Amino acid sequence: MNRLRPAFSIPNLLTYARILAVPMVVLCFFLEGRLQSSDPARWTALGIFIVASLTDFLDGYLARIWKQTSNIGKMLDPIADKLLVAAALLLMAADGTIAGWSLWAAIIILCREILVSGLREYLADLKVSVPVTRLAKWKTTVQLVAIGFLIAGPAGDKIIGYATETGIVLLWVSAIITLYTGYDYFRAGLKHIMD
Repeated sequence: MNRLRPAFSIPNLLTYARILAVPMVVLCFFLEGRLQSSDPARWTALGIFIVASLTDFLDGYLARIWKQTSNIGKMLDPIADKLLVAAALLLMAADGTIAGWSLWAAIIILCREILVSGLREYLADLKVSVPVTRLAKWKTTVQLVAIGFLIAGPAGDKIIGYATETGIVLLWVSAIITLYTGYDYFRAGLKHIMD
């Protein structure tokens, strides 16, 4: 029974909820094409995404202050983050919200996430920890805000007039920070790989 308790701690339940949010956001975009107005699907997807994004900040914070860190939480937390971001970016590319040159920003973000995950896994085998920097946390915040604006997309444009454009600008800002933080990770990891 004691083994099960960490798996079902509140921080871990928040991580599981973030993973479950991914297919729910995808479903909203699937339904968008079948509704007379796409606005309700967009706003629902945005609501789910915002709640899921908040769990990203909350689960780690609660795990630390309640001393409920667990191996499953350490493993699933970054996976949940990457699933949420990757699914949202792919949806935005598929429906044309992100198009043209802006696709490069999404590609940079996705490539960095995959490469850093691989590097961390390799370094973990060497018992080397690569801590998350403050700038990397800001990158995540900017990235999530950018994706939020892009999910609102055309529905948001009707209200504030420039939701999509704001999302694209923030996506590029996030991509630039992503390149810098990715370089930092690789520079830190490279010396261990060379050794």
